[in-house]
Amino acid sequence: MANLKSLKASATASVIVYGAPKTGKSLIAGELAEHFKLIWVDMENGHDTLFQLPDAWQENIELINLPDTRGYPIAIETVLKMIKGPVSICESHGKVNCMICKREKAAFVDTNLPALDNNTVVVFDSLTQLTNSAISHITKGEAEDYKLNYDDWGNLGKLLDMFLSYLQQASYNVVVISHEAEVETEGKKKTLVPVGGTRNFSRNVAKYFGHVVYAERKNKKHVFSSSSTYATTIMTGSRTAVAVEAMDKPSLLSIFKPEAGATVKPTVPSNEKESTAEMLARLRNKKAQ
Repeated sequence: MANLKSLKASATASVIVYGAPKTGKSLIAGELAEHFKLIWVDMENGHDTLFQLPDAWQENIELINLPDTRGYPIAIETVLKMIKGPVSICESHGKVNCMICKREKAAFVDTNLPALDNNTVVVFDSLTQLTNSAISHITKGEAEDYKLNYDDWGNLGKLLDMFLSYLQQASYNVVVISHEAEVETEGKKKTLVPVGGTRNFSRNVAKYFGHVVYAERKNKKHVFSSSSTYATTIMTGSRTAVAVEAMDKPSLLSIFKPEAGATVKPTVPSNEKESTAEMLARLRNKKAQ
């Protein structure tokens, strides 16, 4: 047992960024390449967004493409091996120790996630596709119209819990991208949460991460939020009290490099906000002048 004051805060961070499609999730994660090396695990073939980044930043991104489909659910198989230790992944099929590519002496990507230093961020894009991959893996060989039974849903939860539990305890920086789902929480209240498995499992996906960032479109702009008080109907939160919505330019940098700071929009502290009576008095005085 150790006294809390004698311990140091974690040197790494885990973040889930979620929201509707085309809300800037990949781009805000990709912008970390200005300061970090990124290992981008692409399960959706969606890395074209990253070409918007400056060339110098693109050079800091190593892409691992997993061509996941209903008939070839390779993502869940490869990712579960990646999070546990050193692996060699073929570039053609996204498979660990692919025998076909070994015979053909094709290209492989070697990676060892648990051995990464603090200057690297691993991005998994996306948890939504990983869920689909896990379902396809569980139902492999079944007919197209096969309906998952109770045991199948249980196995899905086990696979996703294994993946997320490893990330929860990871000694390296992590960003997971996902989409949004509306679920009922306590008191039958509808809340937006990150997609991950069933709706019941999705309710608790946020617990595996230190920071939960929501992406949306407002007034023709991509808007991001992370403080736990942002909205009662949207799951957000930050264990280090980072409020992305208060920044002039939204960024994940202050999560991974707190010392870098961030330019924040000027706000009036809640304890300094004027009461209704004070506001009316001020307006009356202004009118009298």
